[in-house]
Amino acid sequence: MKINESNIDRIIRVVLGIILLALGWTGMVTGTLGVIFKWLGFIPLLTGLIGFCPIYAIFKIGTKKA
Repeated sequence: MKINESNIDRIIRVVLGIILLALGWTGMVTGTLGVIFKWLGFIPLLTGLIGFCPIYAIFKIGTKKA
């Protein structure tokens, strides 16, 4: 697995994931949207921590410079 995200991309993803998880788990956003935030927050968090985005790989996109 090759890293295909730049450092800034990774930071943005981690911050976005943490924000979504916080909104869902603290009850600031409730109902169906809160549940969606709880699950959806893991995707950018994990891809940011790993540095690999499967969607980038499918479309042969990369934000990391060679």
